[in-house]
Amino acid sequence: MNAPLNFDYLNSLALLRDMRPISLDEMRGVRLMNRIDTKYVISDGEVITLLGEAAKRGYRVQTIGDRRAARYDTLYYDTADRAMYIAHHNRQLKRQKIRTRQYVESGICFLEIKNKSNRGRTHKHRVEIDHSDMFDFSGDLRAMAHFDENSWHDISTLSPTLSTRFVRVTLVNAESTERVTIDSNLCYEDLRSGRSGEIRGMAIVEIKQEGNCDSVAKQILGHMRIAPMKISKYCLGTSLTVEGIKRNRMKEKLRAIEKRIGYGRITTSF
Repeated sequence: MNAPLNFDYLNSLALLRDMRPISLDEMRGVRLMNRIDTKYVISDGEVITLLGEAAKRGYRVQTIGDRRAARYDTLYYDTADRAMYIAHHNRQLKRQKIRTRQYVESGICFLEIKNKSNRGRTHKHRVEIDHSDMFDFSGDLRAMAHFDENSWHDISTLSPTLSTRFVRVTLVNAESTERVTIDSNLCYEDLRSGRSGEIRGMAIVEIKQEGNCDSVAKQILGHMRIAPMKISKYCLGTSLTVEGIKRNRMKEKLRAIEKRIGYGRITTSF
């Protein structure tokens, strides 16, 4: 397909507009804050196939107002030596990500702390913050209490490192036991170097479940001959924008992504 999967295109897409909606209030019953995540990288054209098959199988699409797609702005925090990036790159089983995220369409911002256990489960802890605190939440007493309870780091050692923006479509299965997010139009900027870039023609699909139970979405992707890929938007953006950063394992993933979506579609300001 030639049209990019941006905010306007997705919100005008007949496939999504014809799917049964699920509201934000209903989504509170599908929070899945303690879960197992499975990720895939697919091309824009494969997104359309996935949406068509999901619609046939009763998946609903999260809707805010009349919008089926939503914009997400995220700031990732890390130490001066990017310890959280290095832990992920080195495949440490137990690791953490700390970020502030604005859900643009709803206007809500959160401090989010994601802890990955050595059993592969993701525990996500979050607290609402004011938009003005995205770059520095240390003055918010409630946010700091949440941070001190869930973070493995001292706040004095952290600062914003990477900004990402993307557009997300969220699907929920008929039983409301599984959430599928489809993130496209990924843009990133390293806040320390000022380097930026984007990935065109790619989407990251994430299937979120309480456990390794049956998943129709996994079956659809399997029939499409798409295998899971361990991928992180934070690590992807960091490896592409930070000169001299350790990236040996990311090179293999980048080659696989380019093979999937076509060469010349990953750009940076190096």
